[in-house]
Amino acid sequence: MRRHGRKHRGKAVAVALGAGLGLTAWLATATVSQAGVAPDDRPRSHAAPGALGAATPAPSATGDGHRPRISITSAAASWTAEAAADFWTPAKMAAALPHGDAPDGPTAMTSAAGPATASVPTARYIGGIPSVGVLFSVDKDAHAHYCTASVVTSPRRNLLLTAGHCNPGKRAAFVPKYRSGAATQPYGVWAITKSFLYPGHGTTGAASDLDFAFATVAPDRRGRAIESLTGGNTLTPTPGYTNDVTVIGYPSVRHDPKDRAIRCETGTKRLDGYRQLRMECNGFHGGTSGSPWLTHFDERTKTGRVIGNIGGLNGGGPDGPHADRTSYSPYYGAEILGLYLRAISG
Repeated sequence: MRRHGRKHRGKAVAVALGAGLGLTAWLATATVSQAGVAPDDRPRSHAAPGALGAATPAPSATGDGHRPRISITSAAASWTAEAAADFWTPAKMAAALPHGDAPDGPTAMTSAAGPATASVPTARYIGGIPSVGVLFSVDKDAHAHYCTASVVTSPRRNLLLTAGHCNPGKRAAFVPKYRSGAATQPYGVWAITKSFLYPGHGTTGAASDLDFAFATVAPDRRGRAIESLTGGNTLTPTPGYTNDVTVIGYPSVRHDPKDRAIRCETGTKRLDGYRQLRMECNGFHGGTSGSPWLTHFDERTKTGRVIGNIGGLNGGGPDGPHADRTSYSPYYGAEILGLYLRAISG
């Protein structure tokens, strides 16, 4: 990409979370037809653009034509917080490429400015926030890759959210509030133990509607859960296609030499023909895949309600000379709730 058996137990856990997680009402009303979404703002199927009603995933994404299968990948027992910190040195992290970039691909920067961007906001640099960071992993050819990920509130306080196409490979680790080149990261390096996604997810067609994933992380060396240190964002059903969001991510140094976290406040609308959102904001280059789209962002806690993530069609945006200007996100409905329930059940 350019950038960017336990079923009933899981349901009981979600109900117990209550309104504090914003999932109780969602669990009661969420269906594949997106119950609870205003009639004029319901997701529309890619297969039938403009038609109201359900947007059923492509047959290849489902097990029975209705409920998508879930793929679970577990790390080796030896992959601990200590092992992750030892492996992911500052040099290895700095050399990682955004998921989807070829190791020997072009390094030319794309311009975030252009004649048609006067009304489009531009992301600003920030020092990062604790609940958002960088997800590192190694592919089968031993190339280091990364995406953006965020901490999501959960009963075990150990859950991350990212894009499905960022599916962690080997030696996967998460670095909250990542600071490029730092000898010590402010919140450490966290070993990813399991990842959860739909095997039918993709970056084309209806499969791109499922471009989200969860991952769990091991406790740190002192036995603490990540959310107890960083806080977490509340997984929330997408309320409609029109929203005001705060989006935070980590663009690649290959495109943005400052190599820092960026933040943008902007609005969303529907990506025509897909069950996805789109936003306009300059600066979201490769590496920002998985960046959370937050509403009700609290400047004091640095957390909010996550209603989307950079991902979806083409891995999260269009190709072209100003690809960093436009970003996409899957629409959060019954599918992501089902994936969340499986992830929190362990």
